[in-house]
Amino acid sequence: MKILLLSDTHGYVDERILDYASKADEVWHAGDIGDLKVTDEISKVSRLRAVYGNIDNAEIRKEFPLHHRFEIESLDVWMTHIGGYPGKYSPAIREEIYKNPPKLFICGHSHILKVMPDKKLNLLHMNPGACGIYGFHQVRTMLRFEINSGKIENPEVIELGKRI
Repeated sequence: MKILLLSDTHGYVDERILDYASKADEVWHAGDIGDLKVTDEISKVSRLRAVYGNIDNAEIRKEFPLHHRFEIESLDVWMTHIGGYPGKYSPAIREEIYKNPPKLFICGHSHILKVMPDKKLNLLHMNPGACGIYGFHQVRTMLRFEINSGKIENPEVIELGKRI
């Protein structure tokens, strides 16, 4: 199962994002979608899972949840927009993640690409950075990886160049 993970589009989608999306079995969007045209365009080329972020309006919040927990290819995944990272989880999710940790925890929000293990909770944390053109990030990024029988394989950082 080929996954494209992105976040923080802030209403922006371009042909490069859509080209990568078309080569994925699923695209996961970790919030701050910004405009439903983004998810509409992605949905035309791939299966989409998404959560809403702090900048997303009521229309987007009706379409997507704040938290999305699911199992795929025997992998327990939890995706939310504001989640923190190992050792500094957001207070809103801290109790639940310690009580019932997933194997893969995904968030966005920071615009900082991070992939790191949480050895204490035996999970992998992923934040794909930001692939939109708004924010303080200098380079637009996404992540691509494969899931095979519960294992994450072939992780790859995709750099989309400098922010416009």
